[in-house]
Amino acid sequence: MDVTFKSNVFETEVITLADTQEMIVRGGRDKFPLLPKAFAGIKQIGVIGWGSQGPAQAQNLRDSLEGTDIRVKIGLRPGSSSMVLAREAGFAEESNTLGEMYEVVAESDMVLLLISDAAQIDHYEKVFATMKDGATLGLSHGFLLGHLESIGKYFPKNINVVGVCPKGMGPSVRRLYVQGKEINGAGINTSFAVEQDIDGRATDHALGWAVAVGAPYVFMTTLGNEYRSDIFGERGILLGAVHGIVEALYRRFVMQEGMNEERAFIDSVENVTGPLSRTISHDGILAVYDQLDAEGKAVFEKIYSHAYKPAFEILLEIYDEVSSGNEIRSVYMAGNRFDRFPMGKIDGTRMWQVGEEVRSRRTPAMPKINPFTAGLYCATMMAQIDLLIEKGHCLSEVANESVIEAVDSLNPYMHFKGVAFMVDNCSTTARLGSRKWAPRFDYNIVQQAFVDYDADRPVDAELIAAFKSHKVHEALAVCATMRPSVDISLSE
Repeated sequence: MDVTFKSNVFETEVITLADTQEMIVRGGRDKFPLLPKAFAGIKQIGVIGWGSQGPAQAQNLRDSLEGTDIRVKIGLRPGSSSMVLAREAGFAEESNTLGEMYEVVAESDMVLLLISDAAQIDHYEKVFATMKDGATLGLSHGFLLGHLESIGKYFPKNINVVGVCPKGMGPSVRRLYVQGKEINGAGINTSFAVEQDIDGRATDHALGWAVAVGAPYVFMTTLGNEYRSDIFGERGILLGAVHGIVEALYRRFVMQEGMNEERAFIDSVENVTGPLSRTISHDGILAVYDQLDAEGKAVFEKIYSHAYKPAFEILLEIYDEVSSGNEIRSVYMAGNRFDRFPMGKIDGTRMWQVGEEVRSRRTPAMPKINPFTAGLYCATMMAQIDLLIEKGHCLSEVANESVIEAVDSLNPYMHFKGVAFMVDNCSTTARLGSRKWAPRFDYNIVQQAFVDYDADRPVDAELIAAFKSHKVHEALAVCATMRPSVDISLSE
């Protein structure tokens, strides 16, 4: 895909990621004075919804645009329980920064539609009909495009359509933005897309939005590639795969290796969300392998060899289901069943109760990396990376959707409150995806990877060599230079 673009406001930069070049914009608070020019023609930005992304993006936009004549106004359904939360965050009817959803849509020059994916399907026709001619529609997920494609429809021709998609959950977007008050540029990397540009201003509207929500670096994609990589990614290593991996590991450690339950939890869940994530975040995937001793490297290579293909098999199925529209349809149909069968929680099972006990007795020191856990986790992460490259996604998207979002945004939350907490509290689309696909990863890992490992089948030397020399390591090293030297703060 072509990743070049032109901005009339922000300085662009070409970076080299392994064997490719991409154009990006660097964010930071020093860019905030450019925002009025980027948002030329916009007097009001309407933020519709108060779910995961809505609160973070609305507050970040408001803070970034302080002192300008651009208003940020929240639009919610009448009687929404989120009205109270929006008021607590400083939005109010009295200041004309809080109102009814469709009234805000009608009066805004830029409409950020941040309601849930299923709600977008229910409301998009009225939203389109209500928007001003020449307004800009902003999406933080390409789900709606996927739905429209699946039914043979498209966006109306009288509006700009752009995407700005933070590579992290909403609370991370807000927390790192707040930390950025002390460290310029602290934030969540963001992709942007211009789906429809009717007046030549869509690119700068999107870039202004990305900079205003605090992105340290902004890279270009398409809205189609975004929803494919995003929905796929959260069913993969970001949530579904990690859920399946740790369930399989915990059972193996307890039932087959005879570990006590707390040790098994530490060597599975705590390993992934703690030392593995921290090492990858700071030093890259290869550093996980390099720091192991000779015996640990042998274990890593063996389970990596046997886990890569079973993981790739499930990931390929997920990508096909997302690309075909089947996964999008399944999310919407599941939402229609919630009145009868609300989504349950997973945190009541024994494993997650043990996790509560483990976290309550944590010390500041990270546990030692378990090489078996490391090899399995890295094999799945690398399989996802290879699949996205195979499908033509740019390296920035590959790196962010498979690595950076995991280790810098989601896994720290899982370490703080547990994988079960994340599975039970993230977006509906992601929660449904984890519940559907985690058991598939669990099954393939147990039935194929563990069986081959225990049968002492030989290491795949070519696969290990490909891992060691993979271009993603070089790409991640470049990406690391564009993130601030700050980890997300999760203290309450």
